[in-house]
Amino acid sequence: MSPTASALLLTAPAAVPLAVAGTYALAGPRPRRPTAAVLPRARRPETAGTVPVLVAEGPEPDETPKRPPPDWAGLVSPAVILTCGSLLAVAVVDGGPRTAYSGLLRADGLTAWMLLVVGAVALIACGSAPSYLAGERAAGRASDQTVWRYHVLVQAFLAAMCLAVVTANLGVLWVAVEATTIVTAFLVGHRRTRTSVEAAWKYVVICSAGIALAFLGTVLIYYAARQAGIAEAWALDWPTLVARAHHLDPGVTRLGITLIILGFGAKAGLVPLHAWLPDAHSQAPAPVSALMSGVLLSVAFAAILRYRVIADAALGIGFTRVLLAGIALLTLALAAGLLLAQRDYKRMLAYSSMEHMSLIALATAIGSPLALAAALLHIAGHGLAKSVAFCASGRILQLTGTARIGRVRGLLAQVPSTAGLFGLAVLALMAFPPFSLFASELGIARVGFAAGAGLGWATAVALLLVLLAFAALALRTARMLLGPGTPAEESPSALWPLALGLGACAVLGIATGPLTDLLHTAAQAIGGH
Repeated sequence: MSPTASALLLTAPAAVPLAVAGTYALAGPRPRRPTAAVLPRARRPETAGTVPVLVAEGPEPDETPKRPPPDWAGLVSPAVILTCGSLLAVAVVDGGPRTAYSGLLRADGLTAWMLLVVGAVALIACGSAPSYLAGERAAGRASDQTVWRYHVLVQAFLAAMCLAVVTANLGVLWVAVEATTIVTAFLVGHRRTRTSVEAAWKYVVICSAGIALAFLGTVLIYYAARQAGIAEAWALDWPTLVARAHHLDPGVTRLGITLIILGFGAKAGLVPLHAWLPDAHSQAPAPVSALMSGVLLSVAFAAILRYRVIADAALGIGFTRVLLAGIALLTLALAAGLLLAQRDYKRMLAYSSMEHMSLIALATAIGSPLALAAALLHIAGHGLAKSVAFCASGRILQLTGTARIGRVRGLLAQVPSTAGLFGLAVLALMAFPPFSLFASELGIARVGFAAGAGLGWATAVALLLVLLAFAALALRTARMLLGPGTPAEESPSALWPLALGLGACAVLGIATGPLTDLLHTAAQAIGGH
């Protein structure tokens, strides 16, 4: 692959969503100019020597706003991201990492894998958006102005996530993750209700605290790199830091990595800075919740995967292993306990995200090639299943008018297709075969028990907590789906993204096919030992 082609493929995933956002912004609704009242001209007074006064002239012509792009135009970005991710996957597997702009952008196995996950989840979310927004318009909860704002922010959100994935500079990575916080804060408060605005502020405050910790950790890593003799221009370059990690000061690096894991862990929904997640996910529009749970958490955790390679080379594998395993078990215990007491189905899905992110963190703590491959497969499976579940929950919320589990009954009788897809998505999240979460959780359990006594006990405790979460999800979903109900109208255009997502999740659970080599390449890129 030529350098020009590499640069194009690395630039397009972030540039195209920005271009689509700009198109929506330029062609969006504009407020009309106020029309002046038409007043007659004053008569010439008969008194000599007076100056006639002319009253206001006729109104200026009204400015007609341009017609904004249709809702489905947002599908352009996911298509481009998937295409670039596929082409980069082939190039990386065959010829190794690709770089552009003097190493600022870089694609390895993890980059290509994450681009495919972002593109797939974005396809489901953006494909569900037209039907969801039509329902919001019909209910009077959305106007042309709010829909226009929604499309601009979602496209900017996709651009920020793709930039975080493709950059090799850890400073740019921090900026991109912070940009996701700014953009999604407006999306969480999209409805402008009291609860949604409160959730948005809570999200901003907690995630800003986490990102501040990550910034301080990044500064410490930069300081350690400069003290190790790395040039200023390359002190935050990830490949350079990996190659020179053994020269970094252990004390400074240990403190920096701890702050980074806590900071980016806040965006990934891990304790202790996790409290924003259920509020934000439950108040955001359903397609936005799908993007936040399906890929934003994983993009933030991908940053932790990058730093883990540096930490293991500088400090040994024991430090991040203990830290990540402890955080994973605490997060999983909290999520399981809250799932048992949950009465809101959107918050239930949010706590399920914490459960699955803790399993990914546990697999990362184990750190073997098979464990990291299982973690990456889990990221993909969770993204697909959770995006389907959240998009289906948006339709259920529009149908029933409530997010309370106790007030929702007989969904299979009312909307059998939507309810069936929602139920299958929950089954996928509970790791039923043939969905890919079954294969990834089985792989995590196998490597956990084979990794030694300490990790074996941690894996056993994790599986017990997963069973509790399993029981909570099964009981509450069954109460929603079963029972009598009056049939309601379903939109076929809202169903194809959900069916496509579940189909992809099931195919990944049966065989990774051409993605097998990419999965192993990605596991090697993040330091399977």
